[in-house]
Amino acid sequence: MLLTCQSGFESLLGAEVAAAPLGTVDASGAGWVRLGAVAAGPVPELCFAHRALIDPVEISGDSVNALAGRLCDWFMGTLRGEKIDGVWPSVWQAPIEIPGLGKRLGSVEGEFAVLLKKRLSRVAKLAVADLPRGTCAARGLFVFATDFGRVYAARSAWLGGQRRMADDPAAPSRSYLKTEEAFVVLGREPAPGETVADLGAAPGGWSYSAAKRGAQVVAIDNGPLKGGALDHPRIEHRQEDAFRFRPLAGQRYDWLFCDMVEDPKRVLDLVTQWTRGRWCRHFVVNLKFGHADALALLDQVRHSSESPLRDCAVAQVRHLFHDREEFTLVGTLRD
Repeated sequence: MLLTCQSGFESLLGAEVAAAPLGTVDASGAGWVRLGAVAAGPVPELCFAHRALIDPVEISGDSVNALAGRLCDWFMGTLRGEKIDGVWPSVWQAPIEIPGLGKRLGSVEGEFAVLLKKRLSRVAKLAVADLPRGTCAARGLFVFATDFGRVYAARSAWLGGQRRMADDPAAPSRSYLKTEEAFVVLGREPAPGETVADLGAAPGGWSYSAAKRGAQVVAIDNGPLKGGALDHPRIEHRQEDAFRFRPLAGQRYDWLFCDMVEDPKRVLDLVTQWTRGRWCRHFVVNLKFGHADALALLDQVRHSSESPLRDCAVAQVRHLFHDREEFTLVGTLRD
């Protein structure tokens, strides 16, 4: 199995895999770890893994044509006995930390598409260069380049839901991208007319993300809002302490947002108050682990009886593509 992650977090992913326990890491590089032995059964929920390539094959080649040709031969061989009637994902990825590797892989992908069209035009036309949304198992073609002459390819993958999101020039901050990505992981997003409480909102990236979808937002922060969040007609800015803010008696928000540079355990306690009080229906929360033991915090989030995840029908913990030294909790409470 080959697991991909954000570059620089390979050791945390390896430690998470060992604790699962899922398998033994026998090799790693920029944005990936390879497991030499894997425990039987489905892939467990992983925070730091973006995707898992199941039973990958290693394919080498000194040139673009050589790599594309060998990939196409292998792919054609895997199609024996399989009927493809609908669209299927053809997803190619290379670590951005290796200059030029992405461009090289793009050339291999282009040549592969030409070869596949010549040999099996109908199947080639059904390929889409995009991942299914959310956390799920997927069947298609997944290729990951580890260097200029080697790729790993698999037909099956486990997807954590993470992906790179498109920026919005009106968004007040980069943190806007995190909540956009979190909606993909959760598989739901604020709808027109829904209500949002955004704790620690400034400068307003998360509030703007909800308001542009038609939601009504209460942005709680003593700091100023900026960009598209400033004076937005669907954003009410309250200059209050986010830790002391509470809904009115009988009030329940559809969404709780929380992205504060605070002690993660203090934030976790705050969010648990909201879930135990049933003051929200869904939540998106960031926990900063820069000065904490990331794996110990992750274990607390997953297993503590005081975790807000205990109140959820659906919940995930993910290190997003747009996260740094933090991970993101998303959840929907039980009815």
